[in-house]
Amino acid sequence: MGRGAYDWLSSISLLGSTIERTVHGKPAMHISVITAASLLALAAAPACADTQGKVQQVKIGTASPLSGTGAHQGKDIENGARMAIDELNAKGITLAGNKVQWVLQPEDDAADPKTGAAVAQKLVDAKAAAVVGHLNSGTTVPASKIYANAGIPQISPAATTPLYTNQGFKTAFRVVANDNLVGRIMATYSIGTLKAKKIAVIDDRTAFGQGLADEFVKSVKKAGPAATVVSRQFTNDKATDFNAILTQIRARDPDVIFYGGMDAVAGPMLKQMKALGLRAKLVSGDGVCSEKMPLLAGDALVDDKVFCVVAGGVSGPQEAGFDAFTQRYQQRYKIPLQTYAPYAYDAVMVFAKAMQSANSSDPAKYLPALAAIRYEGVTGSIAFDAKGDLKDAALTLYTYRKGKKTKLAVLR
Repeated sequence: MGRGAYDWLSSISLLGSTIERTVHGKPAMHISVITAASLLALAAAPACADTQGKVQQVKIGTASPLSGTGAHQGKDIENGARMAIDELNAKGITLAGNKVQWVLQPEDDAADPKTGAAVAQKLVDAKAAAVVGHLNSGTTVPASKIYANAGIPQISPAATTPLYTNQGFKTAFRVVANDNLVGRIMATYSIGTLKAKKIAVIDDRTAFGQGLADEFVKSVKKAGPAATVVSRQFTNDKATDFNAILTQIRARDPDVIFYGGMDAVAGPMLKQMKALGLRAKLVSGDGVCSEKMPLLAGDALVDDKVFCVVAGGVSGPQEAGFDAFTQRYQQRYKIPLQTYAPYAYDAVMVFAKAMQSANSSDPAKYLPALAAIRYEGVTGSIAFDAKGDLKDAALTLYTYRKGKKTKLAVLR
């Protein structure tokens, strides 16, 4: 019994004895029963309050494009994070004896670096304990400095530029492979499996698209004389007309066109490739590997025309967990999972595990636990190297057949 309960007990005991002495004409036992009942009721209330922990709110932010051409990918991140938040709340987790109420704060960075920086500051001001984001490399890098200065850990479920984790920020992590691996794997696949000898390269001049294309070109050159980059062209992430650059590429008759960018541009580009009679395969990274590509490309997306990789992947026994997550996602939202939802889901769960290990949501206290994390997620095994990159990262290779994204292999 707490001190408050003891004080109530003393007061009521005195009150009861006073009533027995001064009230006449009433049975003393009757007065005692009333006093005892009151005593038990009043003494119990402070005792419960004394042992009941407070509800602690832990806010996790997401930052991704919720408007513009990449909104479907950004919403995918928010949806995956929200599923994790709801599951954590259902578990009744406690930190330092207090029950945790997990709260999601989704923000729209519009895939714009300046907006991304403003969103990062907003989440810092809102005292977010952690951030899942951003999607685009061009927003992730400038935002990461703001989070680092505030000491708030950040896990990107999508950004692949090596620059993100090469800055030396102890708060920067990702749960996907970086462009170094994506570029190498896709160059090897293009030359070894697709037997490409002449390759054209296009990028959208964003940090993500240009960085990915640069890594791909480096890997093609390292492969030796088996293949040659015969054309290097540029567009932007809002372009709709590619006839000029595709006409130049057509003159070089490439076997493969590598595109560094997102599906919103790749879809219309495929249509114009078809109109110009370009027979080349289109090869790309995870920005193109979405469920929306068939809608964006229409009848230009014939079987085995596009080959792309998602910067993560599971195989063997781990596939069951990924498939189960996909089913839960589709049952809840009534839409196909695009690309990044499971990585956002795992990012939230990794944050929660680190906080539980440290018994605190204070970033300064749980950050060491986050850096040392070992977690089996729906996207596979998660552990970070000294830079914050995913250890033993995998890629999943896909093509499209009969209008459906079709898994080919998990590569490392």
